[in-house]
Amino acid sequence: MTMFSYITLLATLTIFISTCTVRSCPPSDRAALLAFKAALHEPYLGIFNSWAGTDCCHNWYGVSCDMETKRVADINLRGESEDPIFQKAGRLGYMTGSISPSICKLKRLSSLTIADWKGISGPIPACITSLPFLRILDLIGNRLSGQIPEDIGRLHRLTVLNIADNLVTSRIPRSLTNLSSLMHLDLRNNRIWGSLPRDFGRLRMLSRALLSRNYIGGTIPDSISKIYRLADLDLSLNRLSGEIPASLGKMAVLATLNLDANNLSGKIPYTLFNSAIGNLNLSKNSFHGYLPDVFGPGSYFMVLDLSYNNFWGPIPKSLSQASFIGHLDLSHNSLCGRIPAGPPFNHLEASSFAYNACLCGKPLGACR
Repeated sequence: MTMFSYITLLATLTIFISTCTVRSCPPSDRAALLAFKAALHEPYLGIFNSWAGTDCCHNWYGVSCDMETKRVADINLRGESEDPIFQKAGRLGYMTGSISPSICKLKRLSSLTIADWKGISGPIPACITSLPFLRILDLIGNRLSGQIPEDIGRLHRLTVLNIADNLVTSRIPRSLTNLSSLMHLDLRNNRIWGSLPRDFGRLRMLSRALLSRNYIGGTIPDSISKIYRLADLDLSLNRLSGEIPASLGKMAVLATLNLDANNLSGKIPYTLFNSAIGNLNLSKNSFHGYLPDVFGPGSYFMVLDLSYNNFWGPIPKSLSQASFIGHLDLSHNSLCGRIPAGPPFNHLEASSFAYNACLCGKPLGACR
């Protein structure tokens, strides 16, 4: 072999090796994924069977890599999916084990979804907050316990935080309000306690805040009204007390407000009845007094539920001036007098008015 041929061959091999290296995920990312896999047990679907070979960027189920860096960017493992692997097995997913801290070695990770596996337990790794590029953290539907990492606010790029339907026992960390990019917050159905941060309104990008079925107490922060993008606020089935801030009724895009099954009291702000809110559930609280007679063309409710409170006096006649009321529930109060005629009352059932002091007229019995 001539010197020229040798140099040419060497250059070709160098280019080949470099190309293979670039196209494969780094060994460190592969090792982190295998350590993550080792802490989990999935007995029915075999989703980890594809996690073989040296290139974790190619045909590893649920793993995606960045096209430029070839670093692992997304892990998307859902236990409820229309993926063919589920259809073939004819069942939903079930997985046990825990989330290994090795996941934190994937420094370019942008999305981490480990959702609806029913049996994954243990804590959320505290080191998850060291992933500077993380945008989506979706761990819904497992048996995770322990705390929300105290320094969760370090994840300045995070847009989705979903740990609903777990066993998390924790206060809401103060640092959570540092998540300036957060759009979707779902902490439903856990064991979260304490009060909402007073500066909750710092989450200016938030469009959905779902925190029902926890043990959250204290009062509703007035600062929530500063979240001008907020469309859906669900604080139901908690231990909130005090009054509803009137400023919530002045929010431009708030469409759903669920505050049912708390310990809220006082009078309902008039602003809630002529606002953008179309689904309003204030049932099972301790509100009292006359129902405000302030309804008008700006009142449009798919659902208006005021049941199980202590309202008295007549049903406001101005309810008939509302643009639309689909479902109305005034039952289990102390209301009295004739039920107004005409819409929306003419399409409602007796159950909407049952268990009051002395209501009468259709759809209840005739007034005497």
